[in-house]
Amino acid sequence: MGKIYDNADAALDGVLRDGMSIAAGGFGLCGIPELLIAAIHKAGTSNLTIASNNCGVDGFGLGILLDSKQIRKMISSYVGENAEFMRQYLSGELELEFNPQGTLAERMRAGGAGIPGFYTKTGVGTVIADGKEVKTFDGEDYILERGFVADLAIVKGWKADTSGNVVFRKTARNFNVPAATCGRVCVVEVEEIVPVGSLDPDAIHLPGIYVHRLIQGEHEKRIEQRTVRKG
Repeated sequence: MGKIYDNADAALDGVLRDGMSIAAGGFGLCGIPELLIAAIHKAGTSNLTIASNNCGVDGFGLGILLDSKQIRKMISSYVGENAEFMRQYLSGELELEFNPQGTLAERMRAGGAGIPGFYTKTGVGTVIADGKEVKTFDGEDYILERGFVADLAIVKGWKADTSGNVVFRKTARNFNVPAATCGRVCVVEVEEIVPVGSLDPDAIHLPGIYVHRLIQGEHEKRIEQRTVRKG
């Protein structure tokens, strides 16, 4: 069966279920899988655990899943741009597991590489270390972090060929590659699908072996914060 689907709804058909875990690529609003997020919202899938650097903004990106109360737990690094996130967390409606950015990226990468856990100095002596194993290497303390494997990975790329090999564009590469590799099922949305052989093999960021389903679509690419110089 081919990997290319007509749209996000079709690509997620038979994959979504209540209570599942999802790894979502993106950094702020850069490189987010906005079409797949919208399809999850439309499907009404609930009780979700989502691992993502952040949770979008109010009314866009993963923020729309917060608005509809489809997310039970977020595993994130930064949540400062979303007032609804703050409201739900402080009211006890949303569970939050904070991870430093590098730790979250490595948890995803490790999960995708079949590595169940790793030691890091990041978070030692803070609440991040609470309840985690501490081990000393060369006189320095490290905490054990578990690799993360998601039921589903949703990813935004720039170009892909029909075999699912993906190229990301500049900063939009961010968390997308580790998120993609740690999903038991990986669905990718791109701006353009090209024939096999069109992409430089040395330029491919995500090999097609990780990609199960693929769609092409138009993207809004909203700017999170616009700063301009006064003339």
